[in-house]
Amino acid sequence: MLRQVRADGLRLLLSSLAIVLGVAFVAGTLMFTDGMRAGAYERAGAFDRHTDLAAYAGKDPLPPSLVDRVRAVDGVAAAEGELTGTAGVVGADGRPVLGYAVLAAIPTDPALQSYDVVAGRLPQRTGELVLDEETVADQHFTLGAPVRIGGNGGPARPYTLVGTVDVAGSSRDVGGPFIGLAGPDALAVSGERGYGRIMMAVRPGVDRAALADRVRAAAGPTVTVKDRAAILDEAVADAVRDRRQFELFLGTFAAVAVVVAGFVIANTFAIVLAQRSRRTALLRLVGATRGQVYRATLGEAALTGLLASAAGVLAGVGLAAGLGALLSILDAPVGGGVTVTARTVLLSLGLGTLLTLVAAAVPSWQGTRVAPIAALTDAAVQPARRAGRVRLAAGALVLAAGAAALVGAGIVGQVPLVAAGGVLAFLGIVLFGPVLVPALVRVLGLPMRRLLGVPAGLAVANAVRNPRRVAATATAMVIGIGLVSAFVVGAGSAKAGIERAVDAQIGVDFLVTGIGGDLPAPLAGELAARPELGVVHEQRSRVVDGIEVRAAHPALIRRTLSAVDAGDPAALGPGTVLVHRELAAARGWSVGSSVPLAGRSFRVAAVVADDSPALAGSPVPTGHVLDVADADFSRLFPTERGYLAEVDPAEGVSTDAARVAVESVLTRYPTVNLLDQAAYKKMLTGTVDLVLGFVTALLGLAVVIALVGVANTLTLSVVERTRENAVLRAVGLTRGGMRAVLAVEAVLTALVGTLLGIALGTGVAAGGMAVLARIGGDFTLVLPWGRLGLIVAVAVVAALAASVLPARRALSRPVVAALGAE
Repeated sequence: MLRQVRADGLRLLLSSLAIVLGVAFVAGTLMFTDGMRAGAYERAGAFDRHTDLAAYAGKDPLPPSLVDRVRAVDGVAAAEGELTGTAGVVGADGRPVLGYAVLAAIPTDPALQSYDVVAGRLPQRTGELVLDEETVADQHFTLGAPVRIGGNGGPARPYTLVGTVDVAGSSRDVGGPFIGLAGPDALAVSGERGYGRIMMAVRPGVDRAALADRVRAAAGPTVTVKDRAAILDEAVADAVRDRRQFELFLGTFAAVAVVVAGFVIANTFAIVLAQRSRRTALLRLVGATRGQVYRATLGEAALTGLLASAAGVLAGVGLAAGLGALLSILDAPVGGGVTVTARTVLLSLGLGTLLTLVAAAVPSWQGTRVAPIAALTDAAVQPARRAGRVRLAAGALVLAAGAAALVGAGIVGQVPLVAAGGVLAFLGIVLFGPVLVPALVRVLGLPMRRLLGVPAGLAVANAVRNPRRVAATATAMVIGIGLVSAFVVGAGSAKAGIERAVDAQIGVDFLVTGIGGDLPAPLAGELAARPELGVVHEQRSRVVDGIEVRAAHPALIRRTLSAVDAGDPAALGPGTVLVHRELAAARGWSVGSSVPLAGRSFRVAAVVADDSPALAGSPVPTGHVLDVADADFSRLFPTERGYLAEVDPAEGVSTDAARVAVESVLTRYPTVNLLDQAAYKKMLTGTVDLVLGFVTALLGLAVVIALVGVANTLTLSVVERTRENAVLRAVGLTRGGMRAVLAVEAVLTALVGTLLGIALGTGVAAGGMAVLARIGGDFTLVLPWGRLGLIVAVAVVAALAASVLPARRALSRPVVAALGAE
């Protein structure tokens, strides 16, 4: 067996490379996520090192007065309220510090303080502030100096910086500043009415279970009290939950890489064993049984898989380190080092070996079916076998079922049907491939024949002579290219849908958006008070009695309406409402009707219609909407806030002057952004581009493995056609012609796999867009021809590169020596 591996080492080299890449992805994923998990467990109790008991809020936050009651309970040494939210820091240059900022109430009692202080100290009283060390260094803040902090509670105000803390890698590190304030200050900045929990330290010698009962009695039945063990268990669960989702995300791509590697390995062994059939028959002729030959071949596969898997584990270490560096560059809120465990090493070795064994099992079994007498004839060279009728019929049925599932997904609005349709369509391509792929090779080869002549004709003939082989090689590319195309088309379609929605619903020059939350309460009023601004509308809504009540501005209301059934929308003002068609029909309201709302009576100014679909999960039926004037909405629901305000200049005021007026107000509100329509679109679609780039990078490895399969198949085919190629060269085919034959063969195979992958990915994306449109939104399929063309171009260039080494091998032997090769 070892001698056999050495003899066929070159032939198995590229197959081994596929195993190395597949195992590296799996091992790297496990090492990276193990590092994340280890770090999560290590940091789970970082902010509860001195917390013995904690009282948690139910539906409503815990009022500050409850902290005093809990502190007065016999046995409680210290009690402090804690909340986490968002706020903003005004930088040294007077502009908001970029990034989503976490605000936390830090205990002022030393008995409960658990933060790691880098410089200075933690707050001891109201008016004091700590920040993370990175923000302090970037902004050149100094201890003892004032730093302005603002949030949903109002404009930014100065707090004294008394220390810096290290929160890197913790649950409070999300890529932006960390802001720590005393409890009352945190409530004021966040605009919250109470705390999320109350932390307690217990006096020495006090029975904690009995104390927990006394705290429950003091706090009331809606408050949950947990001991230290339960607090840490919950912290671990929260820390690990997001990591598990990320692990599942990466594991999906690892599975794709493994499947692609399986196709490449199976195809490689099929070719190698077919070329070795004469040798196998000779072994049978001298007495070896079919079982012995089969077991020897599987042993060869196991050894190859084990050695390649070991190399894959080593490569996985580098891959995990690179993934960590990439996420660090992207400021992704995940952290952790590379952790190599025995479980990861053994699992990766076992997976790679098992994958190789499974992929080689069928080709090995087929290789033992050569009769011993075949060693005496040319029958030892296994002929190409056509796909059976049962396989083709099954392929056609499965492919049709996949297409039906993708079409049906949009009709019923079910995401699982999209996934099922994609999987079935791919399986249909696999089963139907021996007919479909050669046919496409012939079609795509027609223009190449006219362009390159005889070399292209020879390439087409070589590619289709073994339908199963070319189908397996192309199919390996379908998986990676299909998924890349699905994300590319889906992302392009989603971005187009978002931009259309912005164009349809936003008709103003400026947009003020909250960063990670709603707009501060006084902001809209301050903007409206500026004479340079004519329209200031904060988008707000509230569900009351099965009706969605929306704030509206008379100057903007018409842009979202598709029809006016009765009345005049311009009449919207104090004491009047616009009733949407479906609600008017359900309640029997018409123009002039009196509508009761939150204890007040309003008159219907118009009955209108809005054709935008209701979002899935909406708490109200389609069209059960009332539009009321901004001022009336503020009186009815004074605490309701929105995340977006629309702003237009006043009559006769230039856009630049209006922008200056808005910016002069926003300098005191670091938790908001000022955007125009183009910037707003970019903000909404920026995440789509980021995810698309990350996903494409991960799927790129699967495409690389598939291209390794193209090079592998081509190299082994060159070995198989040694004498044939020598005859062609003897009768006049030039060295350039031979290179052209192999280059065209590689390009045709890769091109067919790429086009099938794009077709599959486009179908999946179309199903996904149909589901999104059904759920709610103006989403239609948009084909980004530039990006799809780039995918095709990259595949063609990579295929040309993959043909270089096979061509060099084909031309390395003299013609006379090649003619005498076995």
